[in-house]
Amino acid sequence: MSDTTTTTTATAGHQNWSSRWAFVLAATGSAVGLGNIWKFPYITGENGGGAFVLVYLLCIAAVGLPILIAEIMLGRKGAKSPIASMRDLISKHNASSGWVSIGAIGTLAAFLILSFYSVIGGWAINYVGYTVSGDFIGKDGDAVGGIFGAMLADPSSLLFWHSVFMALTLFIVARGVKGGLEKAVTWLMPALFALLIVMVIYAMTTTGFAQGVSFLLTPDFSKLTQEGVLKALGHAFFTLSLGTGVMMAYGSYLNHDVSIGRTSITVGLMDTVVALVAGLAIFPIVFANGMEPGAGPGLIFVSLPLAFGSMSLGTIIGTLFFVLLVFAALTSAISLLEPSVEWLEERSGFNRVTATLVAGGAVWFLGIATVLSLNLWSDVHPLGMIPAFEGKTIFDLLDYVTANIMLPLAGLLAALYVGWVMKKEEVAEELSLANGPMTLFWNVTRYITPAAVIIVFMNSIGLLG
Repeated sequence: MSDTTTTTTATAGHQNWSSRWAFVLAATGSAVGLGNIWKFPYITGENGGGAFVLVYLLCIAAVGLPILIAEIMLGRKGAKSPIASMRDLISKHNASSGWVSIGAIGTLAAFLILSFYSVIGGWAINYVGYTVSGDFIGKDGDAVGGIFGAMLADPSSLLFWHSVFMALTLFIVARGVKGGLEKAVTWLMPALFALLIVMVIYAMTTTGFAQGVSFLLTPDFSKLTQEGVLKALGHAFFTLSLGTGVMMAYGSYLNHDVSIGRTSITVGLMDTVVALVAGLAIFPIVFANGMEPGAGPGLIFVSLPLAFGSMSLGTIIGTLFFVLLVFAALTSAISLLEPSVEWLEERSGFNRVTATLVAGGAVWFLGIATVLSLNLWSDVHPLGMIPAFEGKTIFDLLDYVTANIMLPLAGLLAALYVGWVMKKEEVAEELSLANGPMTLFWNVTRYITPAAVIIVFMNSIGLLG
């Protein structure tokens, strides 16, 4: 398909992406989120650098890409919301109605994730203001930590920024596929790449650049333990927004002339490149300032602001960094809302704007529970009587249940449906694969991918020690 071709599906009112590249940017934007900015670079450096990257790419090939291809294919074949697409496919394949859970679990997981993701996105917007106003200049570690702590302790401030972030998300999604999602990603993603490059150029001027590159890319197989391989396997699954219904929803807008396999590989590579470049931008600053690279979210909201406040051009670089963070959060947020909006449009007959307001309003309302669990409800542990959930706040529960149970389950079911319910000839025709590549994909999707996701699931809930 030409990148300038515009078509519509047979489903009334159901638009398509105007080009393959628009879909790639949207899918990559969904995959590139807050975790890419700090988590992947850190676990790469701690687990053998280049050696970890090689294992990670193998895990992407065995787990990430097969499920990504499966979910996009299911969405495109159904050309509806994840739930409605699965209902239609189940009818076509004369399969058990239980398979609709692929779409239902994914759509619900995306809804729940966005409710707390929006709160964290609000932190990033708030921090743009902090850096622009120079609040971190001359501050020591305790003072910077105090700013972060004071923000978390103030429910009215958290609610305000959560509301701002959700308003931005709703504004984009309400404008539709071409006018909202596509326009947003075709502007936000290049801007995100440009900001990353500017930060890497700055990082090259710091004394920590060589150490940052070494930490991130030097192959050290002695550091690549069994735990490191499990981390690579888990991240290969979670990084591509699998199991959330997002790729099924985005796939429903994909024209049938686009190669799903080639497009999925492009998305996987772009997601990995962005994560590595983010590491090259961040870790030289971390090492130049003698900081701990494994601080997790604290690295973003405490350690780096401390560094920005003490270095030359810190206000400018700090502002660029948090704008980058907002962009990464927004491209993921709009994708997380899309499955619910698409479902509401079909189920209720709402127009696009009304469906967005209803779904987004419900997400915003649930997000209040996360806001309060960080302060006034910090001692509330709804499922504390269950050992696995002991001590977990509402925020912790939403994070744990979605990431460790719902996402792996939905992803596993998608692989099993494609591998065991659909006919090989049907899949080959949909993917336009020759006999050799199709046989490889078929066997990986039927056997290797489900086994790997089961390992991810068992490890994430602590059954592998």
